[in-house]
Formats: sequence, C-alpha cells, structure tokens
Amino acid sequence: MRITRISTHVVGTPWRNLTYVQVHTDEGLTGVGETRMLGHTDALLGYLREAEANHIAGSDPFDTEDLVRRMKYGDYGRAGEIVMSGIACVEMACWDIKGKALGVPVWQLLGGKVTDRVKAYANGWYTTERTPEAYHKAAQEVVARGYRALKIDPFGTGHLELDAEGTRYAVSLIEAVRDAIGPDAELMLEMHGRFSPATAVRLAHEMAPFRPAWLEEPVPPENLKALAKVAAKVDMPIATGERIHDRIEFRELFESQAADIIQPDLGHIGGILETRKLAATAETHYMLVAPHNVGGPVLTAASLQLAACTPNFKILEHFNDFADAEIKKIVTGAPEIDPETGCFPLSHAPGLGVELDTDAAAEFPQQQARFDLWAEGWEQRRPSGDAR
Repeated sequence: MRITRISTHVVGTPWRNLTYVQVHTDEGLTGVGETRMLGHTDALLGYLREAEANHIAGSDPFDTEDLVRRMKYGDYGRAGEIVMSGIACVEMACWDIKGKALGVPVWQLLGGKVTDRVKAYANGWYTTERTPEAYHKAAQEVVARGYRALKIDPFGTGHLELDAEGTRYAVSLIEAVRDAIGPDAELMLEMHGRFSPATAVRLAHEMAPFRPAWLEEPVPPENLKALAKVAAKVDMPIATGERIHDRIEFRELFESQAADIIQPDLGHIGGILETRKLAATAETHYMLVAPHNVGGPVLTAASLQLAACTPNFKILEHFNDFADAEIKKIVTGAPEIDPETGCFPLSHAPGLGVELDTDAAAEFPQQQARFDLWAEGWEQRRPSGDAR
C-alpha cells in the first residue's frame, strides 16, 4: 500500500481554525488527522504542500515510524510547532488507515486496552457574562450534562501580577463555580502561563479552599526553574505541557519533577505514537497524562485511542459540547460522553472510529480566527473586536 496524495480541509470558527488532513492510498483506504493552529493555519497548509512532495507521497502508511522520522529530521531544520503539527495530522491518518486495513481500533495496535471508559472534563463552557451569577448557572449546566469535571481560567487579562481587586473577583468566580458543582466534581484551575512565580503561589493559596484538582501553567512555559519554584510552594498538583511540541523537550521537565500531570497535545507533538512514547516516560516518573485537546472530533477520537491503552492516563479535555458544538456534524461517529458516567465510552470501530464528511466541513469555511488571551472578554470566544 502506498500514499498517493493528501488533501486538506479547514473548518473555521471565529476563534479557531481546525485543520483536517486526509491521507489517500492506492488501495482506496483514506485516513484522517486533525490539529488546531492559533494564527498559523496558512503556514501549516504551506508546510504540508511541501511535505507531501518531499516525504509523504509514495510512502507506505504502515511504516509510520519511518515517515515521522523523515518528516521531522529530513529537512534538517529543527522541527517546531508547525512541522510537528503537520506530522501529527499525517501520523494520525496513517494509524487510521492501519486500523481500517486490519479491522481493529488503533488502541488494539498500541498494546490493547487498559480501560473501557475515559473520564472527560469540560472546557469552553464559560462563554458568558463574567459574573459569579452567570458562572454559577453555566457550571450547573455542565454538571447537568453529566460532566464530573470542568476547567476555568478566572483571571481575566491578568499578566505577571493581579491586583487585590482582581484577586477578590477571581476568587468570587471560583467560589460560585464550586458551589454550583458540589464538593465531589473536579475543578481544574487554568492560569495560561499568566503569572510570575510569586503571584502564582499567592493565587494558588487564595484558591486552595475550593480544592482545585490541578494548577495549570502557573508561569510562562519557557522557564522550568520558575515552574519548580511554584511547585515547591503549593499543595496542589501542577499540570503543564501543551506548548511543548517535541517529546524530547519534556526531558528537563521530567528531571525537575516540577509537574505532576503532563498535557501534551496530540495535534502538536507529532501524533499518537509520539504521545504514547512520552506517556511511557512519564509513567517512569510517576506522572499522569491529561492531553490538551482544543480540537474537534477527530483530535478527540485520536486522543481517546491513546487513553484506552495508557495506564497513567488521567482525563481528557473536551470543548465541543459547549464551544462550537455544531462542528461535531462534520464527522460520523463523533465521540460523546455518557451522561451517566461523565466518561467517553471506548470505541471498538476500526481505525480512529470517525469519518470526515467533507461536504459538512465545507459549511464552515476558514476564517481569520483570532484568540487573544490578553484581550478583555477573551473567555467569551467571540469574533475579534467583538469582546464585551
């Protein structure tokens, strides 16, 4: 079997563009992969056009390891977010092809299942007025849909510091959310790399009474010594890793023991097997894996294949019940949580278990998507210039 060509499809919303890559073969099988770029979608498409000619066309989709190696190192320049995201889309699609050819789900090819269901947490649910009352109501609706966990960044446009008034208001939002979801649901606290170590530690102590399940990206991701400084002074798990695009770059994080939970994004770190290798290394450091997943249904399906066969998998992020829920119709077989358990059931369908509907995808053309975490009203995910 040989890859004959790839095709790309961009599904647009005002705040994110989702890129889907179909890999076509000479035996009629087609696989699909997905990533979400922030502000670099056209750059990704340009890279994929070159990679198709240089590496992809003519390759055997079963030789995934070799294809990834050539795409990552064969152009000599160091692979960053764009290259690793392109690799991820193609790699996922190759696994999809392999599963379909053999009639088994991808998790079966990666060692078999260790669980029948995968816990989910909701994100993108607080696209509402930024008040305790509105957040209380929105959080209740999350729980009513069956979720037992949800995540929130309550810090507005905070950057390095957060003044006393901003701190009190952030605390009031978290207090309202915890009251809405009850004592047993997990509440993940997101900082988006906003703060200095001192501010992150102070805010973590302010939030401690509401029992966050983790503290995510408390400081910018480039300085792991700063992260270790925070980890040494707070009593809650530290989560990070969504902005690391090569599993080799996790080495320093593992050595520092500055995190308890790693959050690789399958769509940015080279795909399913690269993330599975990373998860195995994390297991040797007693760290859990909770992938960053701000993509659509294909990236979710790929992440669930990883979850099924990974012993140290904790939980999977999910946006598409709340932000841009309509895009689920671009595939058949979109993953759905079971409201009785708050979990995704394990798919036994061949490959990734989803099929891209290109006609449905065409109903959501590429947009000039913009998502600025430092702009007032960012959490509402409205079109650029419409935050209020």
